[in-house]
Amino acid sequence: MATGRTHRPATRSRGIPEATVARLPLYLRALTALSERSVPTVSSEELATAAGVNSAKLRKDFSYLGSYGTRGVGYDVEYLVYQISRELGLTQDWPVVIVGIGNLGAALANYGGFASRGFRVAALIDADPGMAGKPVAGIPVQHTDELEKIITENGVSIGVIATPAGAAQQVCDRLVAAGITSILNFAPTVLTVPDGVDVRKVDLSIELQILAFHEQRKAGEEVAAPEEAAGAVPPPPVAHRAPSAGPGADSGRQGPDGDVPAVMPA
Repeated sequence: MATGRTHRPATRSRGIPEATVARLPLYLRALTALSERSVPTVSSEELATAAGVNSAKLRKDFSYLGSYGTRGVGYDVEYLVYQISRELGLTQDWPVVIVGIGNLGAALANYGGFASRGFRVAALIDADPGMAGKPVAGIPVQHTDELEKIITENGVSIGVIATPAGAAQQVCDRLVAAGITSILNFAPTVLTVPDGVDVRKVDLSIELQILAFHEQRKAGEEVAAPEEAAGAVPPPPVAHRAPSAGPGADSGRQGPDGDVPAVMPA
């Protein structure tokens, strides 16, 4: 079986935009669900709705793959699953190492979606000597002293970092030095890597903060709506007389109409 060390996805050389690449897994997930229900064909509108994009964008994305639906019929589901899987490099085995087997690392090790999507967890690695040899998801944890040897012996090119922030960069440097060229980073820190190494960052706290922002905005809109319905009218703006430009007047702070402009916080 081929490993991730012998093949690199051809999306860059074929000129597929990164935004399109980011949407391919969404299409694949939707198509896989259709395939499991034995749905033979799907229209661009139906697939776009299932993937959460608009149909025009979907058709444009598929044009980069050289895939065009049949008018009145749509797209062949099984063929699209194969096309996208091939483009993403999922028609082969990708061995992965997970470094940092705390609560998050253990949860990732137990995630069953890796194997079904072409990723094999080759090793679990942790710096705690007390973890060495303990099985997690049926795989014995190995000490970080063995990291380079494990990567070489398993032909690993993808590493997952689930360590505390303070250890992440050092782990990253060792992974890269050992030949890792793609990193999925769950540590709450920004990693510095050389050219040719791809890093995808997953920060759950940032995603929750973004959701909190939207919740706050929605709550504000709900409060404002009853006030508008009750006919509340905001007070008119107060007109300010422009100060006379006499000796010592600070004319440099005046706006175009003579008013002192408001200073907004940075």
